Order: sequence, then C-alpha cells, then structure tokens
Amino acid sequence: MYRMGVMSLLASHCGVDSGRCMRMALVHDIAEAIVGDITPHCNVSHAEKHRLEADAVQQIKQMLGPNTQAALEVETLWHDYEAQTTPESHLVKDFDKLEMIIQAHEYEQAQGLQLQQFFDTTKDKFKTQTGQAWAQELVARRQKAAVAPTTAAGEGSTAPAALQQAAAASQAGS
Repeated sequence: MYRMGVMSLLASHCGVDSGRCMRMALVHDIAEAIVGDITPHCNVSHAEKHRLEADAVQQIKQMLGPNTQAALEVETLWHDYEAQTTPESHLVKDFDKLEMIIQAHEYEQAQGLQLQQFFDTTKDKFKTQTGQAWAQELVARRQKAAVAPTTAAGEGSTAPAALQQAAAASQAGS
C-alpha cells in the first residue's frame, strides 16, 4: 500500500488526480482487514469475493460513522477501484500489479527464488501507459540482474525518474 501511494504521488504527470490515486491506493484493499486476502487459491467465486468485500466495506463505514466524510470517501474510493471506470482506478490497479511484481523481484534477489509466475500473470495486463512503461522497465532490470547479478540496481538505467524514485523510496521503506 505504501509503495502504491508513493507511485501515485510520482504519477502526477499522468493526467490523473494524484491525490485521489494516493487515497485510493490506501483503501483499495481495506476490506481485507475484515475478510482477509481472498486469492484465487481460496476457491471463492469472483461474485462471492466481491459480495464479502462489499459487506466488509459497509462494516468499516459503520465503524467510521456511516454519514461521516471519511466513511463516504472510503466507500466511494473502494467502489471506484472495484468498478475500474476512471483513469485513477486504472492507474491504481496497474500500481497494484506493479507492486506485486516488484515484490516478486525483490524476493528473487534476496532469496534466490525464481518467481516467473508472478510476471506471467501480469504480462499484457497493464491498462495505462505509465503501468506498461514501469512494468517494462522492471522486467528489463530483472533480466539485466539475471545476466549480471553483481551490477547495482539502477546503474546505467534509462528508467523514468519517477520509477527510480519509487524504487528508492520502497527500498528505504523496507
């Protein structure tokens, strides 16, 4: 979530409301606080997952005070993210996928694992130009690291400055 918020902050050049993206990044998984992380391995249908999470968002709204500005904003942002109908929701969804493959890459480097399946599940799934460009850059860095694992991350990189900053911020926050 934190890294997605930083990505949202750095994406102010993308023609979206970066403040809204940051807030959406914070609440996109808020239902998991009640229902847990429902993954494909849980054998829960998409419709049932959505119902459980929507109910959880309503519980959270009640906890916040159902008519408070905070409760209404959490609910609105969560529904916007789930519906995937705005440029902000598309970008935050891309950041969620990007966050997953960044973590996979970090685990590969730190633990000597091979986590190709995470990269395979996101291949050609990024909807925004920013998501596509940042994912391509990460894949290029991953390939470079596989060929020359002693090369420092980012050395000689042509990554957008925002991606370099996001990577640096995520390493500092880890």
